[in-house]
Amino acid sequence: MGKEQLQQGLVSIITPVYHAERFIEQTILSVQAQTYQDWEMILVDDCSNDHSGEIINRIAAQDARIRYYRLEKNSGAAVARNTAIGYARGEYLAFLDSDDLWNPEKLSRQLSFMTEKECAFSFTRINFIDAEGQIVKSNVPIPERIDYRHLLRQTVIATSTVLINRRFFPDFTMPLRRGGQDYATWLMLLRHTDYAYGLNECLTSYRISDHSLSSNKFSSIRQVYEIQTQDEKINKIQAAFNTFCFCVYAFKKHYF
Repeated sequence: MGKEQLQQGLVSIITPVYHAERFIEQTILSVQAQTYQDWEMILVDDCSNDHSGEIINRIAAQDARIRYYRLEKNSGAAVARNTAIGYARGEYLAFLDSDDLWNPEKLSRQLSFMTEKECAFSFTRINFIDAEGQIVKSNVPIPERIDYRHLLRQTVIATSTVLINRRFFPDFTMPLRRGGQDYATWLMLLRHTDYAYGLNECLTSYRISDHSLSSNKFSSIRQVYEIQTQDEKINKIQAAFNTFCFCVYAFKKHYF
């Protein structure tokens, strides 16, 4: 969609869905509770075989701002997100995973922050919550801003905190990767703008689970290295050093 066609002030919320029946209603309710109400939520189902679609359709029947689509075949979060972006009409794109939650002030505070900073790309702090919604870690620090070079070595941008102004990225789509797509996206954006700006407030709750702290972490490390060497064309020695720094920062963030 060309930037002249974007609806000014509208936030398009991008949510991929896969076997999300346990938490998806809570996630949608956290969007409906926003103090900023000029939004649309686009949920794209990657062929779930649980009750996710039924739950979403029930809520969408009462709120026309919520739109549900289902892919014809399982294709991964990258395709689901890009499909949602293709339907998005908003000046802004926000990303919210199907088990995460937003504080009611999330959009209003972040939009005001972006206007103040005159920036294209922002993120916020997060709380880590468990499956029951209890906070297990909070006040994880973030920088005031981060550039491409520093993002190569730090994991500071949580997907469900990101808000971007599409007028700066009119042809924006996310890289078609099965893994590490979000990290590859933030690097791509920082090749086209100087900084991503961090709003130093906990406005998003990121849900963690046992598998997210074990085998998936090793997979993420491999993905960081692959993205840097394959997508970003960084030499292997430098990419290995960057990945080591990335791991150290991630360990400190989760355990200290």
